[in-house]
Order: sequence, then structure tokens, then C-alpha cells
Amino acid sequence: MEMQAPKGTKDLLPQNSYKWQYLERLLGNIAKVYGCREIRTPIFEHTELFIRGVGETTDVVQKEMYTFKDKGDRSITLKPEGTAPAVRAFVESRLFNEMQPTKLFYFTPVFRYENVQKGRLRQHHQFGVEVFGAKDATLDAEIISLAMSVYHKLKVKNLKLHINSIGCPKCRKKYNEALKNYLHINYENLCDTCKTRFDKNPMRILDCKDKNCKKIVKDAPLILEFLCDECRTHFEDLKIYLEAMEINYEVDPLIVRGLDYYTKTVFEIVDDNITVCGGGRYDNLIEQIGGTSMPAVGFGMGIERLLLTLEENNIDIPKEPHIDLYVGYMGDKAKIEAAKFVNLLRSNNLKCEYDHMNRSVKNEMKYANKIDAKFTVVIGENELTSNKAKFKRMSDGEQFELELNNIDSIINIIK
Repeated sequence: MEMQAPKGTKDLLPQNSYKWQYLERLLGNIAKVYGCREIRTPIFEHTELFIRGVGETTDVVQKEMYTFKDKGDRSITLKPEGTAPAVRAFVESRLFNEMQPTKLFYFTPVFRYENVQKGRLRQHHQFGVEVFGAKDATLDAEIISLAMSVYHKLKVKNLKLHINSIGCPKCRKKYNEALKNYLHINYENLCDTCKTRFDKNPMRILDCKDKNCKKIVKDAPLILEFLCDECRTHFEDLKIYLEAMEINYEVDPLIVRGLDYYTKTVFEIVDDNITVCGGGRYDNLIEQIGGTSMPAVGFGMGIERLLLTLEENNIDIPKEPHIDLYVGYMGDKAKIEAAKFVNLLRSNNLKCEYDHMNRSVKNEMKYANKIDAKFTVVIGENELTSNKAKFKRMSDGEQFELELNNIDSIINIIK
């Protein structure tokens, strides 16, 4: 049987890895500009973390998690999202005792057993930002600004920012009652999953992808009509700060996001009706996971979806030369000197390569071209005798005669 990658997973091959490296540098640097520091959490967690944090009525918990028993008979889950693990680390390490806010960012693989489609894999990767300790709407606006600045830096246009408020437990209680009264008439027509949500968390029905459920909730009451004074003020403040930052937005009262921990602000950044980034505020999650009562806000951005967005907008990621200098040689003595020369240049942080296949000089140059060498040089008996060689720039064919023992001169030309 031919071995293949599991369905919903994808190999990252060398010819594409530079794109990921570029984005990780860019995203990390933007996060640092906003005062965030990197955190890394384990690839798997205790299942209870996601049941308590993400919510037992969500599609993630009900249908999509990769859960298994380890050898100690403990229930373990490959992390389906990055927020709950970051909160768990924040609580376990007692970072809440430090001066707030705490601003974190991460890159992580996430695992969800769902239908494989364009831009959505069962193992995909997220860039996430989580900020703990501040309840002011300035922070909601700031992380939205951070997310939008990623697309601005990458020159992605025509994106739309959709915002909503889903309130707090106090105002959601009244809203859930009104929503259940509305849905009660069509209860029998709901999908089986939404029937289980009806009593536990009717707002999740608004997020259902079933076509019939979508029709049923089309004219449902809106959460914005039920916000308490605090939540309404917070949402209006968010609008003020977004406008001050000159960030355009649309209020979309049907956004609820797919995870139970959200409160107040929720938002999505949309490209041609595909959500490329989403997040919001989750003021109760830290306490639910066992920490102190502390507000928080964050977002997740799929790397595969970001790459797809760039591709569909015809935006190329700059490609760096794979090799700075390819060193060819003629003869056994030159081969030894080439090995010595390449080793010296590598110790000076030049990306160098030389032949290991005993090719002819002609084929050495073909290989140098194949591996995108920026410069080439060929060392033979004449070059060793004169201590000079011609370094060729591959982009335009210009040649520079340099002394082989003048490393600084070689570095200056090549770099």
C-alpha cells in the first residue's frame, strides 16, 4: 500500500517554506510593535480544558476534536484552537499576579476533524494574539488594528471588517429567552445538533451551517436589541476608537462566532465572503479555567487562509536567494580547497554550497542555477596559483575578480 499523508493534512515542501518563514517574521514583528511577546503551548491538552473553555455545545467540541486516551487512561485532545491553551498557561504560571495587561502572540498547529475544503484543512496553522487584564474598549480596537495592519502591510485590499456585540451573561439571559420563544415554533424543523443547543445555548443555533436552520434564524431577534447599559456603552466606545483609528467597519448583528467563551465584542475580517480572521472579547474564560476574574480579548488568523488570500489577490511573497554562493571546482586539489573555502564562508554567515556529485563544471553551473545561487565561482589550478577567481552574479552575468583569501571583500560583493 502506498503511504500518503492523512486526509486534511499537507506537506510543506522546501519550495514553499520561504512563504511561511516570511509571514511568521512579518506577523511576529507586527505583534511586537503592539507590545506582544511570544508564547508556545503544548500540541495537546487535557480534554476538559476545551470542554470547559470552548464549550460543550460548540461544533468544535461536539464534532471536530481529535480526542484519545493516553497510556495513563487520561483523555487527551490535540488542540483545536489556541486561546484556551494560552489562558491555561497564563493561569498555571500565575501571570495574573504581574502588572497588566499581558500581551501574547503565538503560532500553532490546530486540529479539527471537519470537511476538507479550499483553505480549510484538518491540520492547519494559526497566528493568534491574546491580551489579558484590561476591559476597556481601547484594547478591542487595538487588537483589531493589529489584525488589520497585517493585511495592510501585505497590501491586501477590499477586505471588510464586521463587528458585533453578543453581550454579557446578564443581557444574554434575556436574549436567550426571546430567541427560544422565536425558535420554539420551528423547533421540529431544526437539525439534531441545534435541538440539543436549544436549551443549553440557543445562540449557537445562529451559527449553524445547516441551510434549513439558516432560514429559520433569518428573522430571529437580534442581540443588539437586548444589550445591557454596560455592554451597549462598550460597543459604542469600540466604534469611537475604530473611527479614531480610521478603521472602516460594518455592524453585523448575526456574528456570534463558533466558540462559547466570547462576550461583548466579536469581529470577523472577511474577504469575498470568506472569513480570514476572527476574534473578540472573552471576559469570563480565565475564571472558568480556574484563574481569577480577569477580562481578555484576542483573535486567530489562519496561515493557510492568509496564503490563499494573498494568492487570490495576486500578491507575491518575496523570495530570497536559496544560496549566496555556489563554489565549483576542477581537480582533486581544488576540491579540497573548495571544501575549506566553503566552510570558511559559512562561518561568516554566507549561504554556500559546492559539488558533492563529481559533476563536470558545466553541470555544476546548471545545478547552481537550479538552486537559485546568487553568485558562482569556479576554482581550478590557475585560481589556486594566483589566489584570484572570478565571481559571477547570476542575475546579470557581471563578473568580479577577487582575491580568495580576502573574505571581507567577498562578503561585501555577495551581500
